[in-house]
This record gives sequence, C-alpha cells and structure tokens, in this order.
Amino acid sequence: MSKNLLHTLLIAATVAVGAATSAYAANPVQVGETAKGKTLVDAKGRTLYTFDKDSGGKSVCNGGCAVNWPPVSASADDTAAGGYAVITRADGSRQWTYQGKPLYTFANDTKPGDIKGDGFLNGAWHVAQP
Repeated sequence: MSKNLLHTLLIAATVAVGAATSAYAANPVQVGETAKGKTLVDAKGRTLYTFDKDSGGKSVCNGGCAVNWPPVSASADDTAAGGYAVITRADGSRQWTYQGKPLYTFANDTKPGDIKGDGFLNGAWHVAQP
C-alpha cells in the first residue's frame, strides 16, 4: 500500500471517528452524595428526582408541575445507554430518564446536596439513586 493511500485512509478514519463521537453528547447525569447516600445529580450537582405518578417511561409532570420540578433536558442529539434513555415529553421537548423513570430537579433545592423534594406530595417524589 502506498504512503499516500495509507495517509488518505488514516485521515478518513480519523474524520469518521470524530463524526461518530460528536453525535453522542455526554449524559449530564452524574453520581453525587447527599444525606441519602449516593444520589443522581445534574452537572451543577443538584439532586435529581423521580415521580411515582410517571409510568411507562412517560412524564406526567407538565405545566405548573414542570415549573416546580424542571425536567432534566436532553437535546435532539443526545443518546444514552447503561440504564439511561431519552424520552419525548408531551410538549415535544426531550428528557433524560434512568431505568425508565423520567428525571427532574426541584426548584426549591438551591445548592448541591439539597434534598428538599424527597418525600414531597405525600411521598410521590423520590431522590433518584443509582
């Protein structure tokens, strides 16, 4: 194989790998520590929650609910694996899920480690844990 052909193939392979990896955005969900132990958190370290009324991988927290419990947003390019997935909400926006449960933050949590939403609404909201 000539050096020029090898060089061309190497460049093509590098471009293909770069294009493939840029199509997969990083999952914004991380694991942090709260008073509940290991907890899923967002990129800012804010606690993530699940809602018992969600079912079948669909969110029922819309309108005013979503103001108090902002969904963990996903972009059109986001894909997931390892228990994480992306769903389309009723308004057409995209949201991250963990093990089939949509993920949210809580508006009253003001700093990393806050878990003010845990047990809210007669126990329907829970700290999301790995």
